[in-house]
Amino acid sequence: MKTRIGRTLVHLLLVLFIMVLIPGCNDASGAPTIPPVETFVIPFDILTGNTTSSYALSGDMSNWSYAAGTVVFWGVVVEITLAVPVAAFRASFLHTPVQQPDGSWIWSYSVMVGGSVYSAELHGQFITEGVHWDMSISKEGEYEDFLWYYGEHNLPATEGLWILKKSQADPTEFIKIDWSRNISPVAYTIRYTNIEPGGQYYGYYIDVQYTEGATYDYSCDIYKGAGNHTYIDYSSSTGEGRVKDFDHFVDNDWHCWGSDRMNVTCP
Repeated sequence: MKTRIGRTLVHLLLVLFIMVLIPGCNDASGAPTIPPVETFVIPFDILTGNTTSSYALSGDMSNWSYAAGTVVFWGVVVEITLAVPVAAFRASFLHTPVQQPDGSWIWSYSVMVGGSVYSAELHGQFITEGVHWDMSISKEGEYEDFLWYYGEHNLPATEGLWILKKSQADPTEFIKIDWSRNISPVAYTIRYTNIEPGGQYYGYYIDVQYTEGATYDYSCDIYKGAGNHTYIDYSSSTGEGRVKDFDHFVDNDWHCWGSDRMNVTCP
C-alpha cells in the first residue's frame, strides 16, 4: 500500500512539473509582440533603387541621382553608426523570450556585426496602455549591458517611438524614431530625427511614408535645416519617381525619372 501511494505521489509530482514548470519556462504566448521591422528600419535600399536592376550610368540621370544621394546621407548613419543596434533589432524576431519574476520578458541572443560578436538582451514590459522596450548590448572584453536604445508603443502597436544612443563610447541620445502604422490596408510612417544636443545636424530628419498599392508607394520628406526640404516620391514596383527641392532646382516643380532612371518629363 505504501509503495502504491509513493508511486502515485511521484506520478503526480511529474505531472505537475510538466504542466506547471515546463510551460512556465517555454510558453511565450503572454509576451508582448515586438513591433515589425518597418517601425525601426527605413528601407534605404528600396528608396535608392538598389533592389532594381543595375543600369549603366549613361545619359541624364540627374533627377534620380540627386534623390538617391540625398537619401544615402541617412543610410550611412544607419548602416555605419547604428549598425549594431539595427542588427540586434532584426535578430530579435528569430528568438523566443523568457518571462522574468517581475513579469517582464527577455530575448537573449548573440549577433555578429563586422566580424565581431555582440550579446543582446531585449527587455519587454507591459506598462499602462502600452509596452516599454530596452535593448542592452554587450561586447566581450569591452563593455557590458550598454542600454543602446529604448522605446514605447501603445497596446495595438499602431504608434510609438524609439530613442537610440550614438555608441557605447559616446552614449549621447542620437536618433529619435517616431512611427505609426495601419495594419490593413498596409501603410506606415517612420521618421528619423537627429536629437544629438549641440550636434551639427540637430533637428535634421527623414520622414518616410509607405502606402500599399499607391502609384508612388513611398514618399519622403528630408529636412536639412534652414527650411531646406527635399521631397521624393518613388514607386518600388516600377522604379519610377520624382523629386522636388527648391534649393537644388531653384523651382518648386517636380523633376521626374523613368523606370530606367533616366530623366523624363513629369506627367
